[in-house]
Amino acid sequence: MQDGNSSSREIQSLAVIGLGYIGLPTAAMFASTGLATTGVDVSKRAVDAVNSGKAHIEEGNLDELVEQCVHKGLLRAVDKPVPADAFIIAVPTPVDTSGSCEPDVSFVQAAGRSLASVLKRGDLIILESTSPVGTTAMLARLLAEERPDLRFPQGPDDEADICLAYCPERIIPGQMLRELVENDRIIGGMTPRCAETAAGLYKRFVRGVCHLTTDRTAEMVKLTENSFRDVNIAFANELSMICHDLDVDVWKVIEFANRHPRVSILRPGAGVGGHCIAVDPWFIVASAPERARLIRTAREVNDAKPSYVVEQVDAILSRHPGLSVACLGLAYKPDVDDFRESPSLEIATRLSNRYPGQVHCCDPFAGALDDGEVAQRNLRFMETEVALKEADLIVVLVPHSAFRAFPVPQGKQVIDPVGFWA
Repeated sequence: MQDGNSSSREIQSLAVIGLGYIGLPTAAMFASTGLATTGVDVSKRAVDAVNSGKAHIEEGNLDELVEQCVHKGLLRAVDKPVPADAFIIAVPTPVDTSGSCEPDVSFVQAAGRSLASVLKRGDLIILESTSPVGTTAMLARLLAEERPDLRFPQGPDDEADICLAYCPERIIPGQMLRELVENDRIIGGMTPRCAETAAGLYKRFVRGVCHLTTDRTAEMVKLTENSFRDVNIAFANELSMICHDLDVDVWKVIEFANRHPRVSILRPGAGVGGHCIAVDPWFIVASAPERARLIRTAREVNDAKPSYVVEQVDAILSRHPGLSVACLGLAYKPDVDDFRESPSLEIATRLSNRYPGQVHCCDPFAGALDDGEVAQRNLRFMETEVALKEADLIVVLVPHSAFRAFPVPQGKQVIDPVGFWA
């Protein structure tokens, strides 16, 4: 297919299923173009927040945008799907945490069943959730069973009543609204008409190019992007552990190696977190376990990095029992209130339970953590200034900008896997 942005029909209303980190910014952005938009979520907290004109997540100017759209009557939230001309599904797609790391598409299936009853001929359905290859086609089959009175695409040449497409999000926390507008979009239609119709919808605000392709290609593109990043991060993390064991400064090694015109090594960290890079590669591994050896190994390297950091703390406390520890940063990346799959949160939890009463945590976004989860993890929080003054061992896990306001602690032992004070 060629790039394009034409639409075969006029879309006058939209329903976004899932008002999380992707769904809410997407819904607000569409509403800001004048499109009547309804957000759908099973969370009463999310629904109530939107209807009161507030964003229930921290994201730049999102709160202001939601308030404007609700005030103009262009955005509302409900707990069940309502009729619309187009539907975007933006629900979680986790992996099984029991050890198999198999993709869990049950939320996508539930979303499909929930909207089946409100579908009408001519509607458009777009799946944005990161998904294994074949999920869009699975959704089409599920809907065909739910609504035998409607025709759903089953191949590229089908003439169907409903258009289905896959269009993965490509945005990062802290820059979502800007990247929604500026980034290119990959539009994977089950038929060429599906792709063109979906592209026409996104062109209401997307300034980047809408690249039209098939649903299976678009699904694989999203997984490939995050797997590529995971493999490169794994190299940096593995290098950092090797250098530490050899008593070599990894930051100097990377600095000098990157002066080679064809070398660009990333910065190591405490692991890999977030709902994308830490999860998506497993979708490829699950679909091709015998082939995806490098991708699997990269995941294992990155998943092992938190244990390596904990072992460094253990080594110091075994020699100096009773030292007080301060963990700086718990979010999965700098300057966001997102703690999903956070290796730093995992490290702080393990240390807090292993050394009760000795560990305090600092994070400028700690207010986003649920009180029940904080208690369950046995986390104790302290102001950064106090922690830097009173703790004997400083463990820097996330380089939040807010920590820059404080000088490098003197006379303290420091573990710094992120190179904050390198």
